[in-house]
Amino acid sequence: MVGKSPDQNQTSFMAAGLLEQLNPKHPLHLLANQIPWDAFEEEFATLYSHTGQPGKPIRLMVGILILKQMDNLSDERVVEKWVENPYYQHFCGEREFQWKFPCDPSDLVHFRNRIGIKGMEWIFTISIAMHQEEALEKEIVVDTTVQEKNITYPTDTKLHARIIEKCVGIAQGAGVPLRRSYARTVKKLQMAQRFRRSPKTQKKAIKAARQLKTIAGRLVRELERKLNKDQQEKFAKKLGLFQRVLQQQRSDKNKVYSLHEPDVSCISKGKLHKKHEFGSKVSVAMTKTSGIIVGALSFKGNPYDGHTLPEVLDQVRRFRGELPKIAICDRGYRGRAKIGETEILIPKPPKKDATAHEKQKMRRRFRRRAAIEPIIGHLKSDHRMGRNFLKGVTGDEVNVLLAAAAFNFKKAMRALALFFVWIRMLVFGRVLPLVGSPMAQAGS
Repeated sequence: MVGKSPDQNQTSFMAAGLLEQLNPKHPLHLLANQIPWDAFEEEFATLYSHTGQPGKPIRLMVGILILKQMDNLSDERVVEKWVENPYYQHFCGEREFQWKFPCDPSDLVHFRNRIGIKGMEWIFTISIAMHQEEALEKEIVVDTTVQEKNITYPTDTKLHARIIEKCVGIAQGAGVPLRRSYARTVKKLQMAQRFRRSPKTQKKAIKAARQLKTIAGRLVRELERKLNKDQQEKFAKKLGLFQRVLQQQRSDKNKVYSLHEPDVSCISKGKLHKKHEFGSKVSVAMTKTSGIIVGALSFKGNPYDGHTLPEVLDQVRRFRGELPKIAICDRGYRGRAKIGETEILIPKPPKKDATAHEKQKMRRRFRRRAAIEPIIGHLKSDHRMGRNFLKGVTGDEVNVLLAAAAFNFKKAMRALALFFVWIRMLVFGRVLPLVGSPMAQAGS
């Protein structure tokens, strides 16, 4: 059952309202007044039953999700900060200052699962619509990056030790006696992996790694023999994953790098400081001039950049209502000159008969293409796309959409704050020229 948001027109005589205490020019206050919260209420109300205990208000849950991504907070931390910050409470629709947690952090997990990918796309669509005509530019810039998963750096030794631990846990849960648990042996073999590159301990470490793999295979086979039919069906997926890890070779494709995140891919982007990244490939599309993100899509595996363009352009069309005329990409998208009605531009030597004006125009376009790189950096460092803590392929898509939406909301918030600063300076007759303009340079 849908929870009701506080009545915005009703005040209490027992306590002063938040509106009377907050700064009306605060950026978060301005943003809260501009977001069409009714659109979320109408879209997500159909996901609730008409009977049962009322859930948390939709505005509260959506607001907390947006604040979490905007300020790069965990589920636990955003709930704690919500109690401390009155602007957070006003953003989520509260009329009076609250002294208790708005929800349990696990409620955010359930709400993300309730609205799903379509709900996240709707939040992202609203963040684009807030920029109005600026989001409808005819030219966009597209690039790919890697969203790393929250896993340890994968090695065969770590995976085999983890298989042993999982097998012992399965046996204890199913009441199956094992000949040995190998607890002490595994600990000694893991200790032998230290200083593996040293000539003195290299042979010992390699031998210990082989023993770990042997023990892991032995326990998997023992479980397959001793589990009954019902238990085998219950743990078939896990045991099959263990067998896949034990059989994979160094040169294999589609390898397993984590037992709890088997869909993680190893992606190389040519970085000198980080040759391999373990996660999912993400494509980001932004408007060329205004820098608004109009497309954010996560892909399973490591597809070629050029093959991701049709899906990205289709997503941009769904969110904006129209296709861009030009998509500016880097050389990683070679091989595609046009997709549907969209022309794909890639840096290349100019034609011999090109005029100076055409050369300069293309040069400006490709210089502007580089502006997407710092935006990707902000998505990673400021909006939780640097390391994804959400589970599975669905978690990858959810995190990307929320990060892009948070970027757009924060961009709108800054624009609103600057607009009101400009209005105040205009009223008091203190409008200053823009930095970098001829007037500012002459005054300095």
